[in-house]
Amino acid sequence: MAAYELNRLPKTASFEQVMAKLEKDGYCIIEDLAGNTLMDKIAAEMDPWIEQTCYGRDQLNGFFTRRTGALIARSTYARKLIMDPLVLDSVGTWLAHAYSFQLNQAQILSVGPGAKAQPVHVDEVAWDFYQFPGDYHIQCNTIWALTDFTEENGATRIVPGSHKHPLGLKYKLEDTVPVLMKRGDVVIYSGKLYHGAGPNTTKDQVRQGINITYSVGWVKQEENQFLSVPREIAQTLPDDLLRLMGYQQGAPGIGIFRDSEDPLAAIRSMPYEQYIYSQAVKKTLDASASDYKAQFLNEIVELTKEGQ
Repeated sequence: MAAYELNRLPKTASFEQVMAKLEKDGYCIIEDLAGNTLMDKIAAEMDPWIEQTCYGRDQLNGFFTRRTGALIARSTYARKLIMDPLVLDSVGTWLAHAYSFQLNQAQILSVGPGAKAQPVHVDEVAWDFYQFPGDYHIQCNTIWALTDFTEENGATRIVPGSHKHPLGLKYKLEDTVPVLMKRGDVVIYSGKLYHGAGPNTTKDQVRQGINITYSVGWVKQEENQFLSVPREIAQTLPDDLLRLMGYQQGAPGIGIFRDSEDPLAAIRSMPYEQYIYSQAVKKTLDASASDYKAQFLNEIVELTKEGQ
């Protein structure tokens, strides 16, 4: 395609600036948000796990690509990326129509020499190819550059603005542009954006990106964090990270624990009274909602007041 200038923001950018780029183009690159030092520490923790990871078994996953997950359990420093304030503010705004959002997946993608281009796709097809409405965003995703991203080593390629296009379109490699990034940069993109890993035509470079994705809280996670993070590790984590992992309700009545208790009680010792259903209802009301949902939940609030 014709020469295209990628949109970029400095790490001092506000989430409002990120939102403007996401809404217009479906993605935004933030330069040096992580930095080399943090990436060095993540690489040191994860390299042994990457070496043990098998290559993909199909072209979507990549015959020369390793996908190494369980980042929360395996890398204390990767947790900083998952909980980055600018990313979470941006994700929370992009997915504000839902009751909650959650960590969907956290893995390192290592694209080796000889890897062919990945089919151009949208990430939200993970949910059984269900066709979500065009204006309903189910995901907001990130790829952090653990190594430099170049056209030669298989940088992720995107179709700018395609988050506004229908599901099921076919794009060729020449329809895409490479997301060129320096180590420590991150690209935030919509789950509706058409994209795919480019071909790695080098002889000795492994292109590594940390793919951390977020979804609305009521869908099943691609990576089951309750299995990827053992209980003994989960007990050492802060509440905000635990909730992001899924120890929260995805919506009123979705993901409750035991006797309608706060899911965090499965990890922490919490009094039963700490969980109040009406608080969950109010949180949903604060999110943008359909008229039907708003009317129904308002009715629940009023009936709750009458019963108190």
